[in-house]
Parts: sequence; structure tokens; C-alpha cells
Amino acid sequence: WLISQQIPQFEDVKFEAASLLSELYCQENSVDAAKPLLRKAIQISQQTPYWHCRLLFQLAQLHTLEKDLVSACDLLGVGAEYARVVGSEYTRALFLLSKGMLLLMERKLQEVHPLLTLCGQIVENWQGNPIQKESLRVFFLVLQVTHYLDAGQVKSVKPCLKQLQQCIQTISTLHDDEILPSNPADLFHWLPKEHMCVLVYLVTVMHSMQAGYLEKAQKYTDKALMQLEKLKMLDCSPILSSFQVILLEHIIMCRLVTGHKATALQEISQVCQLCQQSPRLFSNHAAQLHTLLGLYCVSVNCMDNAEAQFTTALRLTNHQELWAFIVTNLASVYIREGNRHQEVLYSLLERINPDHSFPVSSHCLRAAAFYVRGLFSFFQGRYNEAKRFLRETLKMSNAEDLNRLTACSLVLLGHIFYVLGNHRESNNMVVPAMQLASKIPDMSVQLWSSALLRDLNKACGNAMDAHEAAQMHQNFSQQLLQDHIEACSLPEHNLITWTDGPPPVQFQAQNGPNTSLASLL
Repeated sequence: WLISQQIPQFEDVKFEAASLLSELYCQENSVDAAKPLLRKAIQISQQTPYWHCRLLFQLAQLHTLEKDLVSACDLLGVGAEYARVVGSEYTRALFLLSKGMLLLMERKLQEVHPLLTLCGQIVENWQGNPIQKESLRVFFLVLQVTHYLDAGQVKSVKPCLKQLQQCIQTISTLHDDEILPSNPADLFHWLPKEHMCVLVYLVTVMHSMQAGYLEKAQKYTDKALMQLEKLKMLDCSPILSSFQVILLEHIIMCRLVTGHKATALQEISQVCQLCQQSPRLFSNHAAQLHTLLGLYCVSVNCMDNAEAQFTTALRLTNHQELWAFIVTNLASVYIREGNRHQEVLYSLLERINPDHSFPVSSHCLRAAAFYVRGLFSFFQGRYNEAKRFLRETLKMSNAEDLNRLTACSLVLLGHIFYVLGNHRESNNMVVPAMQLASKIPDMSVQLWSSALLRDLNKACGNAMDAHEAAQMHQNFSQQLLQDHIEACSLPEHNLITWTDGPPPVQFQAQNGPNTSLASLL
């Protein structure tokens, strides 16, 4: 390093040495040695645009891995200004989009909006290599789509998502241009186009799951996982494992809704195996993994285990949206458990009160919080209060096409009207709930709706319709019971007892399944 400093014509060698040496330090967990090395290299590389930009990206990434997003954002801001000075609007856009991504992670939305507006203008005005231009557009649109999805705005995101899907189709038809850019500061790529393709599949799955188009989510998950398997044969990039884990996390939630608990459990085990291979991956996804196990426990009526999993997940996360999601589900567990956890339940409900001071800006989570309040009021026998909360959920879920929340709210309203003896109004709620649940498909809501339709038709003297609904209910019960028994018989079912440390390496066979279907009703 000292010799290379004294031989200026070896600048590329000098800066590459600094870059590789800092990577080596990081691999050996000597991050504190890597930082000053990179800072020194950045300081003396200002006359070499490619290396100056690359080293700024590298140090920003190092700060990001340490979760020091403020320092990373500062460096990316410096990089954007430097790129502007050396006449590289392309790399300026890369720096700004990377900064926008970190600001979204920090939930600094007031800073994100003007930054994304500026990025949009730069991307549209830049005339250069078509693949580079389209890749910038993909980066920009991915940020916009994930921003909408984080905010639970499933309907509002559709135009952006459509643009993103068209954009990736355009990239797939373009041939890589081997002509190098004239400006050395432009010698960067955001992602290989094969990785971009998987990423677009991934955000499409995220949208489909939130909207309640679960068959579409399954279709795009299959495509993405097939593409990932091919890529992983040739490429050991850690981002591919991250994509795979996020895809599995989403499809697991879909499986639990569609009544495929055994498959969901095997996929949770798959996530565990991926996390065993990478401590960083486990660190980033431990809370989500325990949340998924909590959801699985609810689906098989293991409520004590569900509580333990959700409590563990809360301890492991500082992500506000995930925290609100976990608390909402934990509250629903306590509501089903009756009077055992009254004090804790009241405390949780106050922390996710949708009427005032809701902790996150997500439209979807706030609508879900109204539903949970409605469920609590229903169990307390306060039916008018329950109706008010559920109508609020319906209003919010209809505004953003949140189909599953709509179906759940309709069937619970139908149940309330049935209890109150208003059979006509109950029928007006339950029939569309059943139609929507069939479209999703949501097995638990179908089971609940068919039971209500059976009782409604019996009460109204419609013997044939009552018989048909009873038959449907019997079919759903049998399917869910078989899946329940299969899931609880798997050795992976023992994962429900894991609440500490890294994922267990192997599972022991389960003695006997709990076949209670009480939770499904």
C-alpha cells in the first residue's frame, strides 16, 4: 500500500488493492480496519472518477450492513454530487436511487418524495446505453412500488407495477452492448438483468399476496423460484438467497390462507435451512421466521406456541410495520383465548388503536387494526361497536382492493347480524363474503361462511339451500382436517417450540397430532 502510494501511474492497482483489502477485513469481521482504509482511498482518488465512485459505494454498503444508514446516506449524497460534477448523470442517478432506498428503509418519507421526483426527471432525461437507461427505470419503479406496498396501498400501486412489468419485458429484448461508456464514471451496473427479472417477480408476488390474488402469487413464485434455481447454479451472490427467502416468506402466508399448512411448514423449514447457511440472512429474517411460525401455530390451533412465537418475533424486530403486524396477530390470539390475558390484550389494543396515534402509516395495517377491534367487540357482545369498527375496515379495504380483509369483515358482520336475528342483512353479508373467499381462495373464511349459510337457510326454512351449504361445510372441514393432521405429523412441526438462538438443524418425529379444528371456526 505504501509503495503503491509512491507510484502514481499504478492508480488502478492501488485503489483495487484498497478495495480488495477492505473486503478481506470485512470477511474476517475487522470492519473497523476496513473503514479508515476506504476513507483514505476515497480521499486520494478524486482524480480517478471510476474508483472514487466505486469506493464511495463500497463504504456506503459497509455502513448499510452495520445498519448505520445515516452515514451511508451521507456518502451516497457525496457520490451523487461528485458524479454531477464529473458529468455522469447515469451514476448520479444510481447514487440518488440508492440513497432513496435507504431513506425508505428509515421511513424518512418527507425526504424520499422530492428525491424520487428528482430521480424520475434524471432517468427520463438521460440519453445513453438503452440497457443502462432501462435498468435505472427498473430501480426507480421498484422503489415506487415497494413504497406503495409498504403503505398498504394495493390499488394505488397498480399503474407503477404495470410500468415495471413492461420495463422488464423491454430489458429482456435488449442485447448487451459491449461498447464501453466514454465517461469512466459510467462504468457501473445496478443489477444483472436476470436478477432484475427475479426482483420484478418478487414485487409482483408481494402485491398479489396483499391484494388477495393468491393463485397469481403462486404462479409468479413458481416462475421466480425456477429462475433462482438456474441462477444459483452459476452465481453465488448473496442477494439471490435473500430473494429466495423473501419469496418463500410470502408464499408461506399464502399457503396458510389457502389451507395448505403442511406445505407451508415444509417451506418454513426451507427458510430455516437457508438461514443456517448465512448468519447475516438469519439476523435479517429471524423476526419474520418466528412470525411465520406464529401464524402456522394459529392455523393448527396451538395458541400457547403462537403466543411464544409472536413474543419472540417482537423481541427481535425494530421494524415498525412488522411490529404492528405481529401485535395485530398476537391480539387476535388473546381475543380467541378469552379472559386469560385481559390486561395484556387491552395494552396491545391501545398500542394499535386505529382511531388515534396508529404507529405506522400503512393503510392495510390500519384497516386490519379496525378488524381486530371489531373482533374483540364481537367476542365481548358489544355488537353495535363491532359493526362500527368492521364498517371502517370495509371502507378502507374496498378503497385499496384488500380482498381478504373485505371477506373477513363481511363474514364477521354476517355473523353479528345472524346473532341479532337479522337474517336478511346477514345473508347480504355472507353471500359476497363466500364469493370473495372462493376467488382468493381463503379456506377458513369459506368454512365460516358455509356454516353461516347452512344455519341461515335452516332458520329461513330453505331446506335445499341449507343442505347444499351443509355439504360445502363438510367438504371444507374434511380438507382442512386432513391437512391439519398431515402438518402436525411432520417432524418439522417441532419447530413451533423453537424460540431462542439459530434455527435447529434437525427435527424429531412428532408423537401425535392435535386434531382440534376449533380455531378454524
